[in-house]
Amino acid sequence: QVQLVESGGGLVQPGGSLTLSCAASGSISSMVAMNWYRQPPGKQRELVATITSGGTTTYLDSVKGRFTISRDNVKNTMYLQMNSLKPEDTAVYYCRLRAWTTNFRLNEYWGQGTQVTVSS
Repeated sequence: QVQLVESGGGLVQPGGSLTLSCAASGSISSMVAMNWYRQPPGKQRELVATITSGGTTTYLDSVKGRFTISRDNVKNTMYLQMNSLKPEDTAVYYCRLRAWTTNFRLNEYWGQGTQVTVSS
């Protein structure tokens, strides 16, 4: 079994910063790709950032230059550093992991979601 546990969400004023964490535990052999998604109120879930096993990162245009995705392979943890936050960044943020398990399966896992609210 593999579990993803997210933390770091909360209420922040416009212009502020937050760092989200997503810790993976369980029968992981190697992490393939990690993503952060978000779902704003009343809207569909959208892909915010990706980091591959090779370290390549990609971002949603609206967060480029403000958000940074990273990972710690030793801790099996991914992060999303969010700076210069705007009210339109308000959403539930989800982490997603594609990983090989110790029984040689390539699976996809999702975190439980964490609320980020940007408001004065």
